Amino acid sequence: MPENRDSESIVREIRRKTRRRYSAEDKIRIVLEGLKGEESIAELCRREGISPNLYYKWSKEFLEAGKRRLMGDTKREATSDEVTGVRKENSQLKHLVADLSLRNRVLKKSLAGLGEDPDAE
Repeated sequence: MPENRDSESIVREIRRKTRRRYSAEDKIRIVLEGLKGEESIAELCRREGISPNLYYKWSKEFLEAGKRRLMGDTKREATSDEVTGVRKENSQLKHLVADLSLRNRVLKKSLAGLGEDPDAE
């Protein structure tokens, strides 16, 4: 009996390591084919080598994501150009704040030199 347990765990490990990974594009393609209804879900799953439970899980995730997107409930990922633009704008704003802070300090010192209280309103 222990030998049988060992062989079962070995087979499970091999199946786990050789399991096919489906890309997002593959999942979408399979779900859309199922939604077309040109063939049964069972036939589609057999052809694609997946279980019907996995197909229905992907289908549910696909439809939920579409629902959230249509409701405007998703965050869009920024493109690299947008990130670059925001970083450039951020740098410009930091320089502007530094420049204005320096000018403010100079004005306060010049007012203090004239004998006025620079913090008085």
